[in-house]
Amino acid sequence: MTRMTGVIFSDLGLASSFMSLDWVQLALKQCLGFVPFPATLNIRPKAGEDAETWRRVKSASAGLLLESPQGGFCSARLYPVEVSGDAGETKVTAAILVPEVKDYPGDKIEIVAPLRLKEHLGVRDGDAITLEFRN
Repeated sequence: MTRMTGVIFSDLGLASSFMSLDWVQLALKQCLGFVPFPATLNIRPKAGEDAETWRRVKSASAGLLLESPQGGFCSARLYPVEVSGDAGETKVTAAILVPEVKDYPGDKIEIVAPLRLKEHLGVRDGDAITLEFRN
């Protein structure tokens, strides 16, 4: 099992409008098997080895394609993961969503899940979480 640790940070909140679109909700349910909470949790790799793990995962797998059925929206790639907080006792099935846009930050990782991860895991900005990549 491939693992990495990331640190939570707040961003501009732009993903919530994308995540609330009907076609996005439906496509994510079809790809991932759950209806996602209409926002993402942002993390950055905690250390250099975590950044390297994320680069290796993206190099080894194209992920699942999330393609817009209409113009005007970018496609994205999904990488299934399980997310847990520092204690590691609770694992949540989730996915990393990587928008296919020019100049998207390589160290920004957006996580979609069926619930609000911060509340469920009892974490906040600056806290670390663990991602386990599912094959």
